[in-house]
Amino acid sequence: MTSAKKTSVDVEQCLLLTGVGGFDWDLKTGALGLDAGSLAVLDLRPEEFNGLVTCLTKRIPPEEAVRINYAVTEAVASGEDRYGVYFRARRRDGTIHLGHARGRIVRDGEGRAVRVLGVLRSASEDGAELAAIDPREERRQGIALMVQGTTQALSRAVTVDDVVAVLSGASGLDRFAADGLVLGLVEGDKLRLIALVGQTMQALDELKLHKVDESQPLAEAVMTRQPRFVASLPDLARRFTRLRPYIEHMRLDSAAFLPLVAQDRAIGGLGLFYRGRKDFTDADRNLCIGLSGIVAQSLQRAMLFDEERDLAKSLQATMLPRGVPAVADCEVAVRYHAAWGGRDVGGDFYDVVALPRGRIGLVVGDVQGHDTHAAAIMGQLRIALRAFAGEGHPPGTVLSRASRFLAELDTERFATCTYAQFDPATGIVRAVRAGHLPPLVRHVDGRVGVPRVPGGLPLGLATEFGMEDFPEVRLDLVPGETMVLCTDGLVEDAALDVETGMGNLADVMRQGPERAEALADHLSEALWERWGTSDDVALLVLRRLPDPGTPQEPRIHRYVHQADPEGLADARAALREHLASWGFGAVADDVEVAAGELLVNALVHTDGGAILTLEVLSGPPRRVRLWVKDRSSDRPRRRSPAETATSGRGLLLVEAVASCWGVEPRGEGKAVWCDFAVPDA
Repeated sequence: MTSAKKTSVDVEQCLLLTGVGGFDWDLKTGALGLDAGSLAVLDLRPEEFNGLVTCLTKRIPPEEAVRINYAVTEAVASGEDRYGVYFRARRRDGTIHLGHARGRIVRDGEGRAVRVLGVLRSASEDGAELAAIDPREERRQGIALMVQGTTQALSRAVTVDDVVAVLSGASGLDRFAADGLVLGLVEGDKLRLIALVGQTMQALDELKLHKVDESQPLAEAVMTRQPRFVASLPDLARRFTRLRPYIEHMRLDSAAFLPLVAQDRAIGGLGLFYRGRKDFTDADRNLCIGLSGIVAQSLQRAMLFDEERDLAKSLQATMLPRGVPAVADCEVAVRYHAAWGGRDVGGDFYDVVALPRGRIGLVVGDVQGHDTHAAAIMGQLRIALRAFAGEGHPPGTVLSRASRFLAELDTERFATCTYAQFDPATGIVRAVRAGHLPPLVRHVDGRVGVPRVPGGLPLGLATEFGMEDFPEVRLDLVPGETMVLCTDGLVEDAALDVETGMGNLADVMRQGPERAEALADHLSEALWERWGTSDDVALLVLRRLPDPGTPQEPRIHRYVHQADPEGLADARAALREHLASWGFGAVADDVEVAAGELLVNALVHTDGGAILTLEVLSGPPRRVRLWVKDRSSDRPRRRSPAETATSGRGLLLVEAVASCWGVEPRGEGKAVWCDFAVPDA
């Protein structure tokens, strides 16, 4: 054995002999590390300890756990770095001994307590050590700590689920110094058990819903509004025969069945179960009744909150469209998430409107404020936008009329909005925005861009300041691309600016699934829930379905943005990759040269990007056709450049590498095509 190992073993043996050990408690995760000395102090074997605080209930009684937890909580809240506390622990043979814990609180850079490092030791049983725990003062302090700890924990509970989490959490039983807990809520003439806490309490799951009558002790306490304290559970089974098998299984000795009464109405019942307790003193009874009153008040507040929140969500849902129309060759997904805020109703909205000539209108907006007035304004504004869009007006006109409508309402509220007209046949999107977030587009290759949509003032303010001009921007959505519209609740947080939030949204979009419904869920889970659900979110996802052609005649599409220098190289690489996968690598060089010339010509001489399409045409002979579509209706002209000219050879190169080429008018622009004959294999 080396000297270092021998020293370590000697130290460990010394600690075991002196009854001293160390511990490391992670306050964030609840993980607890105990060395051999600490396990010896608590009379725990290594295999009996799983690294969690809850495992110590085998040796530390609930009332002592309350004392330790209070000492740590007080030190953390007061800013102290150290604490010390005496406690009683139960040995394996059932005897009680005195222990002492001294800890040092470790804080992070922002002053938050993150860990506790300390020492456990066996305290002597002499008068000096025992004087630290006066029985009467201990009893009084224990009651005060239970009431204070329960009150503090429940004061932060907002919903019924929060209350259940407090009672069923790691310290839930400790707060009541109990070994088991049952919580039930009154629903009509039934008592529904919503929490079963304790090692053997799950046996009562079969009694989860039963009538409020005299057939069960907890239901009887709720019906009579009188607490029942049972010193012997086996004796209770003689009256409530249905409970006999459960009582035998749980092996508990006594219980307190407490009605939860708030504002002169029994709203539920609380059952506390104990092991080793044979009687209830007056102080015990008063403590249980006091704790049940605290739980009742918290539950009533939480139930009222849940009811108001459900009402607010229902009101919001009635003001949003019940469904969205089907769009040819596209997927549309919408989501609305209400803020986590009681009766507050937000003004976020979305809509999908069927327009003349097979087009659709896409709307996402946000009315200022989070109250019923904002919701009412939102409902009126959404209907107005739907009407103006349905009349077939251009996007800019739709928003200017909506701004005028909002300004004429008896309100000082304004609204932000993004509106887009989409033509599924051509993929053309005409977008305008009024003080709102721009759309995001995920391209076929996975890149996410934020198109530049200048926009105007928010609706209402635009009319007030006489600035009802909303510049229109045209976007081209090729098959396989996805556009996302959303409100600021998806990208904003108190610690982030909008630009950072938009960057986060783009990153999450890039990594998200392809299908519109799945992507909408992915964005909600990754972003809205990340920010703590503090704001409403309206989300609209439009995906143009891919157009791969057929196995015999495959096809690909790419959009090359005018301001994207990498897009041209990516498009050429995609052409070469797909030609190789189709078995047409022999013409890859020629296709790449022609594509480069046609794309550069479109990007330089037009006012927008270009759509690149490559498809296989059935033969004979087998051919590959390349299309480059742009927004200009001017036909390309073949020139005869001088020897020293630096441009004008594009079409000459296309003629040289392609078997034939031509130009076709396409809506508001044109499409240049060229064919390449594929040699026989």
